[in-house]
Amino acid sequence: MKLALTLGAAALALFATAAMAEDYVGGAIKTMDIAGKQVLVGANDMTLYTFDKDAAGVTNCYDKCAENWPPAIADAGAKAEGDFTLVDRTDGSKMWAYKGKPLYFWVKDQKPGDTTGDMVGEVWHTAYEE
Repeated sequence: MKLALTLGAAALALFATAAMAEDYVGGAIKTMDIAGKQVLVGANDMTLYTFDKDAAGVTNCYDKCAENWPPAIADAGAKAEGDFTLVDRTDGSKMWAYKGKPLYFWVKDQKPGDTTGDMVGEVWHTAYEE
């Protein structure tokens, strides 16, 4: 009986974690529980990051930077929603931003749940839902 209650509680906890995840901007961005925190991830479930050298609503990551930190490009026709806005890139594309901070992926993350880009150069940070 005790094992059944423990398994039931574990299943409920798993369901509660999954229920807390939210989709934003048409599913292009969502949250994922990673180490007990609600991390912003792309539709591919890969972690999103912010860059300290960006200004609010402006990306400063191009060329080699963008090769290592691919921007979270918005689909044509994407619309800002709540805390999620669009940032213009010099090539005419738009990328997603959260609370004004442009969002990027990290090429060295291999699978969903990886956060190996956190604190790279002390200027890259995992994007958390606030």
